[in-house]
Amino acid sequence: MKNKLLIIFSVIITLVVIPSCNDWLDVNHDPNALEEIPDAKVLLPAAEVGVANNLMGWDFGFGGGFWVEYWTQSYTASQFKSLCEYLPQEFNTTYQSLMREPMTDLERIKKMSADDENRGYYFVAEALSIFTWQIITDVWGDMPYFEALKGDEEVFHPVQDKGDAIYADLLKRVDKLLAVDLSKSYIDASYDLIYQGNLDQWYRFANSLKLKLMIRLSETPQYKNADVLSFINSADLLIKSAKIPGSVWDEKVEGKRHPMREFQLGGANYFSTNVIACKNFIDYLSTNDDPRLKKLFVGTKGAFFGDFDSKFDSDGNGTTDDKETYATSIFNLDEKKLEENNLLEVLDLMLMSEWEVNFYIAEVYARASQAAQAKDYYEKGVIASLKQHGIDDYSIIEANGYAKWQGGNTEAMIKQIAMQKWVANANYQHIESFLERNRTKYPSVNEIDIAANRVVANANFPIGDLTISVKGRGLLQGNLPASPLYPSSYIFRNNNAPNQKPNVGVKVWWDVKNGK
Repeated sequence: MKNKLLIIFSVIITLVVIPSCNDWLDVNHDPNALEEIPDAKVLLPAAEVGVANNLMGWDFGFGGGFWVEYWTQSYTASQFKSLCEYLPQEFNTTYQSLMREPMTDLERIKKMSADDENRGYYFVAEALSIFTWQIITDVWGDMPYFEALKGDEEVFHPVQDKGDAIYADLLKRVDKLLAVDLSKSYIDASYDLIYQGNLDQWYRFANSLKLKLMIRLSETPQYKNADVLSFINSADLLIKSAKIPGSVWDEKVEGKRHPMREFQLGGANYFSTNVIACKNFIDYLSTNDDPRLKKLFVGTKGAFFGDFDSKFDSDGNGTTDDKETYATSIFNLDEKKLEENNLLEVLDLMLMSEWEVNFYIAEVYARASQAAQAKDYYEKGVIASLKQHGIDDYSIIEANGYAKWQGGNTEAMIKQIAMQKWVANANYQHIESFLERNRTKYPSVNEIDIAANRVVANANFPIGDLTISVKGRGLLQGNLPASPLYPSSYIFRNNNAPNQKPNVGVKVWWDVKNGK
């Protein structure tokens, strides 16, 4: 069902959002034949949706959401127990989908438009290609890259490349892209779901992508904050989130819903049967009276992470843990309740967010000990997140608000930025939240052994920290997941594939900061 949903979604979006029925829609045409596609632009909508759909799809949406402890598995089902127990995960569905569909289409667009005077379609396709390659290597680590996607050159077993070599090339590619002259270029707005043909916004996206590549290396010897500071002071950076807007979706049509909504409404009811709020995240929001709580969950009670077999009465209210009524994600709501609670904006599907870029900039200034500038962009990031939820009350960053800028030393500033990034990414950028937590190590991990005494753990819960899965505590020697296994579609089909990773605790090359 997972693969079917992804395929149906990409196909239907491609066929429906384009406003005219040109010859390329002829069912007798082979969509895999380059020569039968008259214009590169017809591939762009499916490529954009294909990338975005996977970012909050089955593996990245649920995997990221559980591994940063937004959600945990319910007590009455078992679909996501393996994620919560840190058992082997490959995220193979997403890898296959990315490589088979949007990445192939992006290569086609680049080849078809490489020699055009109009560089618009090439620019967008290359920007999205670099963006997606970064996600791939950030998630899995060393992967085939330099020889990948070269089946037309009879390269069927690409060698695996080191993550740092991939990064070095991605930085070269983005610099080359930013040097492209776009003065005579354009994109048909009808075929660009993300920026509606605005190449100035795409240029800002590419600059922000370079910033993202640079700052992901913050704990490595390759990182030079002075260079990044110089870059942000001179570059035009993203001022409008790169996203597939909620207006694209149709709640009533299977295959045309936001991917998270599809998993609930498409027949499997994944949210209503499997997903409940995790105590770590929802307690942080409720304790601090964060207004985003009501935009993310129905209810305020969260469960211990990975503790879905507990029969204890941890909070002493007379109801055992397995019988409690826990908060549920707004993705579980029907369309009427979404409208009643003004939650439809949550259905935007994010690639790169306005808050994400502002938080990156804030961190660069924090590392340069420029606290005033860090505060400015930190607050812009929080406000961007609040606005995305339709919230115009910014009191959490004012006066006595819990998110008011505290300043302090560099590490204290980085932590405060990271904590608000954790909140802002909920329901929008789950895999990004997972990657950024691995990089910054915030939220921190508390060593509390919940199963040893659940009553004590409940009364002394470390609000604002992550905890180790109760059921998976021993599997990674007390550590959190760091990366999925290599996808089986790669391992079993590629003669040059390496040995499989031993578990999901293997860190990628830039994940070197001390901490779990």
